[in-house]
Amino acid sequence: MLKGNFYNLNNLKAEGNSVTATLELNPAHEIFKGHFPGQPVVPGVCLMQMVKEVLQEALKTEIRFKKATNLKFINPVDPNQSPILGLTLNYKQTEEGQISINGNMQAGDIICFKFQELFELV
Repeated sequence: MLKGNFYNLNNLKAEGNSVTATLELNPAHEIFKGHFPGQPVVPGVCLMQMVKEVLQEALKTEIRFKKATNLKFINPVDPNQSPILGLTLNYKQTEEGQISINGNMQAGDIICFKFQELFELV
């Protein structure tokens, strides 16, 4: 779990099948000492985990990542220059009972990450 250490969830709004959130990165987190020294970048897997944690909180249930159908890491996220990220996602439950999501994460007006993923309830 990255929430509370790697990032803080400052805003979470869930309406219908849409979720928006504001995330504040911790530029002093240990991970940035190795990814990358002197030029920190948020790892893509951390972006994916943040999406999962926010969705899990919005749904108030545990979920497990099943499949990424489309991931696009468009712009690197430097936690020193862009510590505040916006997350927007839409979701729907499939006939198989899984949760299909799509959305994006942005730093200001710059989209950093676009995604389409599939989760299942735990």
